[in-house]
Amino acid sequence: MGMTMTQKIFARHCGAEKVDAGDLINAGIDLVMGSDVTAPIAIQQMERYKLNRVFNPDKIVLVMDHFAPNKDIQAARNCARVREFARKMNIPHFFDGGWMGIEHALLPEQGFVAPGELIIGADSHTCTYGALGAFSTGIGSTDMAAGMYAGTSWFKVPSAMRVNLTGKFPESVGGKDVILTLIGMIGVDGARYKSIEFTGNAIENLSIDDRFSICNMAIEAGAKNAIFPVDKVTLEYLENRVRRSYEPVTADADASYVCTIDMDLSRLHPMIAAPYLPSNVKPVKEYAGLKVDQVIIGCCTNGHITDLRQAACILGGRKVADGVRCIIIPATRNIYLQAMEEGLLKVFVQAGATVSMPTCGPCNGGHVGVLADGERCVSTTNRNFVGRMGARDSEVYLANPAVAAACAVAGVITVPEEVV
Repeated sequence: MGMTMTQKIFARHCGAEKVDAGDLINAGIDLVMGSDVTAPIAIQQMERYKLNRVFNPDKIVLVMDHFAPNKDIQAARNCARVREFARKMNIPHFFDGGWMGIEHALLPEQGFVAPGELIIGADSHTCTYGALGAFSTGIGSTDMAAGMYAGTSWFKVPSAMRVNLTGKFPESVGGKDVILTLIGMIGVDGARYKSIEFTGNAIENLSIDDRFSICNMAIEAGAKNAIFPVDKVTLEYLENRVRRSYEPVTADADASYVCTIDMDLSRLHPMIAAPYLPSNVKPVKEYAGLKVDQVIIGCCTNGHITDLRQAACILGGRKVADGVRCIIIPATRNIYLQAMEEGLLKVFVQAGATVSMPTCGPCNGGHVGVLADGERCVSTTNRNFVGRMGARDSEVYLANPAVAAACAVAGVITVPEEVV
């Protein structure tokens, strides 16, 4: 029996010819990532056990993005602690202030991720990097501490499910709708501790940003990781970003999958996940007319340049509805600059939207858009749990950028065709 993409990466990193689902392995790590929320806890654990070095300073990335720019005194203390740790350990890849971006967009953009690599990050949405053919997964802060010190981590090799993509997107449908549809089909635990491996002739039509969005939310189905095969689109993105050698993996023809799900992209609709689970998914039209108080477009799931272009197509020449707060969050400074050069920021500001610096901000109820009691938000972020974006009885509806922009213009939940 052959191996899946994920199994091949694991075998390579633990020095085995073959691994099988369920095997317990100790694997070498190509990169460890932490944020201003998770890294301070990891640093505390290293200090507790007197671990006074890291295995390789060049293979650690620390990004101050969750509550940064600092929203309060504790956030400032956290960033200061990580800043001092980076200085003490001579870690060059420390991102703060104007150089900061949202970690899951920043790391691929800056060339820290390459096909065939094994990456752990103390954030659940680290699974984003599978869009580039890497194995990446979220871990806890204690595991981050161990990884920074030892350069290895233990894993149970996951079984895999295959999602076969065919067809082409209809108007106003994108990668966010693929993953929302999938989560709606299998539930929040439907891929629990599994690898989701995407295949099919539709992949060549998926932009790299669509792939990032899809992999980003794999954890919302309980997956250990998600991964795309490396193709022309991947290689074009990697060109001039990754200047080290790398070796992509491909699944064997006889690799074993627990199931195969076929998805025809041409049959998809703009979807929305209603409170309070990402699996509570229905077509947007089923919630049409619900009043909206706030719209968030951006963050790590849909803050890429193609996402901002989609939003600008809807907002251009139109106004954000009275009573609606529309907040745009480019995922990195480079995306921000590109949006500026393309005139997208002017479109947003003229429409009455607020353009934020790159930050996780409101996604986890941090800042730049926290919700009050009873308020409803349509957001391109990745979670809509109780109290996720503020007050416990506020509501978050997850949708793609075109839908979110249309809701901002209409003042109610609607599909883009209703406002264009």
